[in-house]
Amino acid sequence: MHRRDFLRTVLVGGTSATLVSTLPARRGLGQALLEPDRAAGPLARRLSVVSRSLDIKKRSAKVFGLVDAHGRPGLSFIEGQIFKVSLANELRESTLIHWHGLRPPYEQDGVPDMPVPLLKAGQTRDYDFPVGAAGTHWMHAHTLQEQNLLAAPLVVKSAQNAGQDEQEIVVMLHDFSFTPAEELLARLKGSTAGHSMHGGMGAMDLNDIDYDAYLTNDRTLDDPEVVKVESGARVRLRIINGATATVFTIDTGEIDGELVAVDGKEVEPVRGRRFPMAMGQRIDLRLALPRDAKPYPVLALREGGVQRTGLILAPSGARITKLGDLGSAKTPAMGFDLEARLKATTPLATRPPDRTISLMLTGGMGGYQWGVLGADPLSVRKGERVHVVMQNHSMMAHPMHLHDHHFQVVGLNGRSVSGAVRDTVHVPPMTAVTIAFDADHPGKWAFHCHHLYHMASGMMAMLTYEGVA
Repeated sequence: MHRRDFLRTVLVGGTSATLVSTLPARRGLGQALLEPDRAAGPLARRLSVVSRSLDIKKRSAKVFGLVDAHGRPGLSFIEGQIFKVSLANELRESTLIHWHGLRPPYEQDGVPDMPVPLLKAGQTRDYDFPVGAAGTHWMHAHTLQEQNLLAAPLVVKSAQNAGQDEQEIVVMLHDFSFTPAEELLARLKGSTAGHSMHGGMGAMDLNDIDYDAYLTNDRTLDDPEVVKVESGARVRLRIINGATATVFTIDTGEIDGELVAVDGKEVEPVRGRRFPMAMGQRIDLRLALPRDAKPYPVLALREGGVQRTGLILAPSGARITKLGDLGSAKTPAMGFDLEARLKATTPLATRPPDRTISLMLTGGMGGYQWGVLGADPLSVRKGERVHVVMQNHSMMAHPMHLHDHHFQVVGLNGRSVSGAVRDTVHVPPMTAVTIAFDADHPGKWAFHCHHLYHMASGMMAMLTYEGVA
């Protein structure tokens, strides 16, 4: 499957030309994806793990993909439906997919050998569990294959808001390297000077890999996706940071954005034009476009660098100017500025913790070893309110993800907050974050850094419910 074939039915279309007066009528990735199967009959929906080709920086790249029976990337459901999916591995190698943001039984969670093995080449495995509440989620390999774009959107739409006058667009961000992930990891593990592969960035290592490209819906800004919108339209962007090792800041340019959800859970609206997001996180942004024929780029800026990616929202008649993939100033590091402003619209019920667990996030670039101290064992009992205090004693940030649970952020650097409910929280260097969750989903669950190479180098623990074999 080639890139243009892969995108033909799901993207509005992009252009490298400097001016465009009219746009093709093809619908974009978000719009095609956001048409769930309302029939939801007894037959399982097919989801295939495939190989495909992309043109990246004028080079051909072999990557992976997750497509439905119609060849569209990802899956979309309506809340209340059943996640009845038949996962078919059409690769020549084994793999397994994690349903990030959903709450399957732990046997269907998608972490290799926790407890089920990898899905071998040519095999098919069935999944069957409730999709749960509406939200922006995603799915991805829990192996180094994630680096090779083995990920896709997984959206659960609200039946109540189905008739809302709002155009929804899915925005999937990636970092990409022509170098295989195994070689990237080997290089990182071979570093002994205590700095990143590109020469270091001082005391704090913001990025340990310089990627060849940064992608939005499989495209760079050399050939961006151009999404057709109505003049004066209301737009909801479902943005997924599917990068393996890159924090992005979303830049809405000339217009204010309104952040209304993180990690699939609603928050009290926060207005602004820049919204940082770590690996594994999702944000939903609402935009109210002016009534004119101007194009409106939505950019994702790489933390600590000038690289950028993004797409363009274009009303009919908009004149599109080609954007470069390098900005003029480095993007600041992600801290707690946004996190401290977030408040869940439906917070956890107020109750004291039954159990408090203290964890230390450790490691460094020298030798590239990372870990979670205090996590052996990480055990809870069903029905408990659990607090987890994470102290980052390393010089890199760690987006920490707890599988199959949503937690509330209740502490930032020792200060109590009533923050967002989410499933992945960013812990900057030399800071502390406290999260609270209700132990209501028995199983054995991965709790790890969503920086792929940190996870692969030891920053992964197991949350186990007492009595679960």
